[in-house]
Amino acid sequence: FFFAVAMDDKYDAIVLGTGLTECVLSGLLSVSGLKVLHVDRNSYYGGECASLNMEQLFEKFGKGAPDPSLGKTHLWNVDLCPKLLMANGILVKILRNTVAARYNMEFMLIEGSFVLRDGKIHKVPVTEKEALSSGLMGMFEKRRAAKFLSWVQDYEPSDPKTHKVPSGNSMWGGSEGVNLMSVPMRDVFKQFGLEPGTVNFLGHAAALQHNDDYLDQPAHATLLKLKLYAESVNMYGSSPYVYPMYGLGDIPQAFARLCAVYGGTYMLHKPVDKILWEDGKFAGIQSGDEVARAPLVVGDPSYFMLEPGKLKKAAQVVRAICLLDHPIPNLPDGAKSAQIIIPQSELKRRSDMYVICTSFVHKVCPDGWYIALVSTTVETGDPESELLPGLRLLGSIREKFVQVSDVYEPAGSGAGDKAYISKGMDASTHFEGCGEDILDLYRRIMGKEYDVNVPCASE
Repeated sequence: FFFAVAMDDKYDAIVLGTGLTECVLSGLLSVSGLKVLHVDRNSYYGGECASLNMEQLFEKFGKGAPDPSLGKTHLWNVDLCPKLLMANGILVKILRNTVAARYNMEFMLIEGSFVLRDGKIHKVPVTEKEALSSGLMGMFEKRRAAKFLSWVQDYEPSDPKTHKVPSGNSMWGGSEGVNLMSVPMRDVFKQFGLEPGTVNFLGHAAALQHNDDYLDQPAHATLLKLKLYAESVNMYGSSPYVYPMYGLGDIPQAFARLCAVYGGTYMLHKPVDKILWEDGKFAGIQSGDEVARAPLVVGDPSYFMLEPGKLKKAAQVVRAICLLDHPIPNLPDGAKSAQIIIPQSELKRRSDMYVICTSFVHKVCPDGWYIALVSTTVETGDPESELLPGLRLLGSIREKFVQVSDVYEPAGSGAGDKAYISKGMDASTHFEGCGEDILDLYRRIMGKEYDVNVPCASE
């Protein structure tokens, strides 16, 4: 890495914070030829997605020294905001074409993707074959779901012939099919005669929608999410999710290396005392007596908290990191890693609840140990109690660390003030929203789309 002693200089872009979004963008911008300065007030990489050893975790949550029975502290890599990667998702495609092979990054499959229905854990069916064998549906509903999933897998936005609902689902017909850019998803489910329970698990556990707002939005986006889920499952045969060996901490660092290889300058443990503006546009940053200038800035919301009109609060999230000495009970086949989605209708809430579990097989904890996370969007004045339905699924918990975080989003696009601010991490346990934010920020900064299918050139 190239770490500067002093930062006085002019750059093409300044990046504030070493969270995942910021590190990916600093790497992509450097590869695109920009001279980048990357600054973080912390002495470690990762921001919200940092990985901590056991001593660091206990210190962060003010819990004193860890019990010796937890094993050696360096064998723990506990992600503060663990999220899974879709095997064919945006972030995996970026990783594959930039840093994965270059830095020998290894990933392991998460064993199962599940949904809670009527208090019981079920595997999420997303293929015609899985639908026909699922315990989530009765015999006739299985056939309707299988027909729907087969239609979804054939759907191609550019081919109107794939937009036609099969015969027997009357209302829509004609050789031109239906305009899925305008027809709401609710109507698509209705045309296939799917029951509310089926709609619920498909929308929340397969399309990964956070709440039911999507039902009244154009169907196209949800169909693409369902296709992505099925494609990701088909890549490895049992689950759509992968997770990096040794935790998420290596991903920001890999992109930091990429940025440095292409001439980027890194400064950790460097406070930003002031953000400089000229005529309403970003001009630079000041740290002590040093000033660095650039025509644009990329940063996480925490660096803009004191800047009027730059942020808006989107939500509040509560997360419980739990250390277990056993796998999650009642998972099919005794899975050692999993995602479980508890749809909002199951809980009589507006937002879904998420449970994920990684384990010693991912090299994030000592042998025989498991790390579980329960998270949701806060809806009451007692956030921790909202997690109880998810916590009950875990069985006995050796240690629990609870954190409530405000989630901020940029108030503007950055077009006027040249401040391109990332979105905070939501309650979901996958990176698709983060990947979409990265591509959107890149497009706004560079004025063109980033092609996730084109490998970056060798340095």
